[in-house]
Amino acid sequence: MKFVSCNLCGSEESRELHPSTLPESHKATAGSAFNCTSPDYGQHYRIVQCKRCGFVYANPRGDPSDVLQAYESVEDPLYSQEREGRELTFRKHLEPLHRITGAPNRRKLLDVGAYIGVFVEVARAAGWDAEGIEPSGWAVGEAQKMGLPVKQGTLDRGGFPPESFDVVTLWDVSEHFDDPRAEIDRVLRLLKPGGVVVIHTIDIGSITAKIMGGHWPFLMEMHIAFFSRATLRAMLEQAGFEYISDRTQGRYLRLGYLAGRVSAAFGPLVGKPVEWLVDKLNLASWPIPINTLDLFTAYAKKLM
Repeated sequence: MKFVSCNLCGSEESRELHPSTLPESHKATAGSAFNCTSPDYGQHYRIVQCKRCGFVYANPRGDPSDVLQAYESVEDPLYSQEREGRELTFRKHLEPLHRITGAPNRRKLLDVGAYIGVFVEVARAAGWDAEGIEPSGWAVGEAQKMGLPVKQGTLDRGGFPPESFDVVTLWDVSEHFDDPRAEIDRVLRLLKPGGVVVIHTIDIGSITAKIMGGHWPFLMEMHIAFFSRATLRAMLEQAGFEYISDRTQGRYLRLGYLAGRVSAAFGPLVGKPVEWLVDKLNLASWPIPINTLDLFTAYAKKLM
């Protein structure tokens, strides 16, 4: 287990928000806990809030080298089954990005944590010269089967030249970073002057998270950095970005997949009747828009 200080202000003073639900001797290992479709809700490290700046993070948590090995070993076929919903989600997410950047015109875009390359594919179809980087060997293999330019690795080992991208996107990635400030610094170096970073993440400051408290489904082992809109803005500005805006954004999910998530989050007494009804009505493949108000996207620009 690794003890850390606040990644935003460096303070070591914090207060406990949620006690750990993992064994004291727990070690991060490959398995469903690190899949994008993980059902392991409620299994998490001790969650604390910095007394100085309000940043929320897991402390202590898994050793970064063990965690990276777990991500490199991820295999998540269920994610591929949800491709249609994810394509719809990413097409919707492109709309506000294009209002900020204008027409893509084959400009360079890097998707960090690209997984099986769904956003890379959607962005390329929309006119971006898009590529991705992803630690999971399985996910990179799935992307490359589709002919998508996704390579295995992490930003610190990616070998990308400075100022080589017009846009860098991080969809549901920043909450997994052991050192999000260092990753944001790397993004800054990769962007051309005036380039845009897009960060979509869970919102610990949302009304949903506050109402659900310790039962908030996003309290999971793989999530160790819990941003609010205020703390993400503070970190981006601290790194040298000009903050543009943020917005609540939901996603499209197949009803069958959503019913399974309900079972995982709230137990079979709640979820199984939902799954039965969806199956009975033959609605499992229907994609529907879902917005639980606890996911947001932030946009920031590298200064000229």
